[in-house]
Amino acid sequence: MTIVSVLGLIYLQYQWIDGAMKLKKEQYENDIYSCLDNIKDTINARKDHDAIGFNFPFKGLSFNNYVPTSSVLSQYELKDIIKTELRKKMIKQPFEFCITNEARIPIMFSTGFKEEYFSSTNNYPKMLSGENIVNNEMLNIYIIEPENYFQKHLATLLLFSILFTSVIIAAFVLTIRTMFSQKKLSEIKSDFINNMTHEFKTPIATISLASDALKNEKVISNRTQIEYYTGIIKEENKRMNQQVEKILQASQLEKDELKMSIKKLNVHEIIQRVAENTTLQMQEANVEFSTDLGATNYMIEADEVHFTNIIFNLLDNAIKYSKENPRIKISTSNEAKMISIKVLDNGIGMDRETQNNVYEKFFRAHTGNLHNVKGFGLGLTYVKKIIEAHKGKIELTSELGIGTTFTIRFSNV
Repeated sequence: MTIVSVLGLIYLQYQWIDGAMKLKKEQYENDIYSCLDNIKDTINARKDHDAIGFNFPFKGLSFNNYVPTSSVLSQYELKDIIKTELRKKMIKQPFEFCITNEARIPIMFSTGFKEEYFSSTNNYPKMLSGENIVNNEMLNIYIIEPENYFQKHLATLLLFSILFTSVIIAAFVLTIRTMFSQKKLSEIKSDFINNMTHEFKTPIATISLASDALKNEKVISNRTQIEYYTGIIKEENKRMNQQVEKILQASQLEKDELKMSIKKLNVHEIIQRVAENTTLQMQEANVEFSTDLGATNYMIEADEVHFTNIIFNLLDNAIKYSKENPRIKISTSNEAKMISIKVLDNGIGMDRETQNNVYEKFFRAHTGNLHNVKGFGLGLTYVKKIIEAHKGKIELTSELGIGTTFTIRFSNV
C-alpha cells in the first residue's frame, strides 16, 4: 500500500512539473511581449524628447511628425534598452534584433541578425510607430537558445522534486527497516524467554524432585542419600545462580556499569585452572583436549574474575558446538609485546552471516529454541565487551563444518 502511495506521489509530481512547465512557457511569452511594449514606450519617449525641431526630409508630406528610430538611437543604445527590459523579466538568454521599414527592409540591426530569423518561432515582432504604410517600423527580437531558459527552470523543479521524493523514499525504507528490526527483536525476545524458561525449568524441577526425595523416610535414615540429594540441590542452585549472573553481567555491560579490579595475572595458571574446572564437562562430551602454552611472557594486567570468565566462555562455547570426535586446543604465544591466546575447535563452524552477528546480544536465540545448545546467547557478547574494556582484541576465523578459532590478545606487563 505504501509503495502504491509513493508511486502515486511520483506521478502527481510528474503532472505538477508538466503543468508548471506549460505555465512557465505561457509566462515566458507574456514576459517577452511585455518587454516589447516597454521597449516601444522607451523608444517613443526618446523620440518625443529628441524630435523637437526635427524636420522630416520629404518636403510637402506630413506623416504625423514621424521620426525614424535610427535618428535618435544608435545600434548599441537600442541593444542596451532591449537587454535592460529582458533582464527585468529575468530573461538572460542572448538575443539579436532588427528594425525593418514599411517595405520590410532592414534599416537598423545587430551584427548577428540573420534573414532566416524572421520566420523563426523564436522571433518576436513589434510595431514601433505609425499606422500608415509609409512610416511604420517593425522591431524584431530573436531570442537565441530559449530552451536554456526552460531547462534551468525544469532543472530546479526536478532538483526539488527528486530531493523531496528521496526524503519520502528514505523515510519509507527506514520505516520498512524499522519494522523488520522490530520483528527480529520480537523473535529474539520470544526465543530468549523460551530459552531462559528452559534453562531455569530444568534445575527447578531437579531441585523439586530432590527436595521431595529428602522427605522420604528411607532417605532420611540414610546419610549417604541425604548428602547425595543435598549435593544435587546445591549444584542445581549454583547452576541457576550462574545463569542469573550472566544476565546481570549483560545488564551491567549495557549500562556501562562494569567494575573491574585490575592486577597482575598469570595467563597460563588461569587457563589450566579453567581446564581443570571443565574436565567433567569435557569428559561428558568426549572432548580430546590439549594445550600448547608456548608464550614466554604470560603476565598481563586484568581483572581476574572477568579474565577467567573469558577463557571459560570460549572453552564452554567450543564444547557446546562440538560434533563427533571433538578436539579442542588452547595455545599461547607472544606477538609484539602482547600475548596471543587461541581457542581452536573442530566443531560445527559458522557461516559468514553467523560470523558477522556472533557478538550481538542474544544472537543465538533468534535461531530457535535449541535446547541441545544451552545458554542465552550472552557469552560472546560478554567476552567481546570485557576484552575491549581491557584494551585487548578478539578475532574470529571459522569455516562451516570444519571448526572455529577465537584469538584474543592482551598487552604483556
